[in-house]
Amino acid sequence: MKTILIAAVVALMTSILCTPLVVVFFRRRGFGQEIRVDGPQTHLVKRGTPTMGGVAIVGSTVVGYLVAHLVLGFRGQGGFTASGLLALFLMVGLGTVGFLDDFIKIRRQRSLGLRARAKFLGQLIVTVAFAVLALQFPGRHGLSPASTHISYMRDIGAIGIGAVGFVVLAYLIVAATSNAVNLSDGLDGLAAGAAAMVFGAYALIAFLQWRNTCSCYEVRDALDLSIVAVSAMSACFGFLWWNAPPAQIFMGDTGSLALGGLMAGLAILSRTELLLIALGGLFAAITISTVLQIGWFKVTRIRTGTGRRIFRMSPLHHHFELAGWEQVTIIVRFWIMGGMAVAFGVGLFYADFISNG
Repeated sequence: MKTILIAAVVALMTSILCTPLVVVFFRRRGFGQEIRVDGPQTHLVKRGTPTMGGVAIVGSTVVGYLVAHLVLGFRGQGGFTASGLLALFLMVGLGTVGFLDDFIKIRRQRSLGLRARAKFLGQLIVTVAFAVLALQFPGRHGLSPASTHISYMRDIGAIGIGAVGFVVLAYLIVAATSNAVNLSDGLDGLAAGAAAMVFGAYALIAFLQWRNTCSCYEVRDALDLSIVAVSAMSACFGFLWWNAPPAQIFMGDTGSLALGGLMAGLAILSRTELLLIALGGLFAAITISTVLQIGWFKVTRIRTGTGRRIFRMSPLHHHFELAGWEQVTIIVRFWIMGGMAVAFGVGLFYADFISNG
């Protein structure tokens, strides 16, 4: 428990103290955000705000994790684990894809960076490497970091999908989650605050899996996953200090893809893949709104020759902006919805934990 607290404090302080340094560094080099021309006009004042702030979140998460393990090493209580390193690998790998996307936007001075195919290819390469490695490294009890079964609170034994099926499923989960967080990153602090809640939930879930007495949660390195999750939560909170409206820095795709990837990795490695839908309910709702908007526009354009929209603009938070809501109002209300989704997901897990304890 002390190790988890150390990771949380170190990641929080690193994020709070180092993010301003990132702001100064990027501002001096002109790494400013480009704003989409078809977006809300109120966003035009944000043009030039330093972006790629996700490097501060990713870096602080890694530092929190490393310091926690240095403390464990001094105590002689074990070292790094395959699950923890794989989760961080997925976060850093997708963060790198996002960094390239942000860098291209800045260099070419446009709101679009990597082409969709290139971005998906980057996600595919990182995810396949993660998935293949996650089926290796069996522990003392023969458990690998991930399994070839679909999971909810634990593996569903009746639904085995094989190694190839697992790689495909992992890609679908990672791509869906990372892009969902990316879509949600449109207002100051919205994605960082909502992500922090999900990571807090996974810190608790993994800790309960580690502390269980029923031996019914077959998770290889639950405690280490809790350390990773709490480090990410604290890194998000520290970043939010500077990302709160009016934001002094944006996380960019560097941060949103990294955070979404880590969420997916924690779900896969903690054997709670389907539970992620409940925990990330806010991200799911924002993604669904975008899918519906695009789908309805295409269908009506084919039928009538003129595309029609369900919402004023997608993703969903922009719809409320154009409806006249203040940005801070939208952010807080979306945080409330995100918190309710997280509470519901944790409640589902805890009910299962109690019934099997």
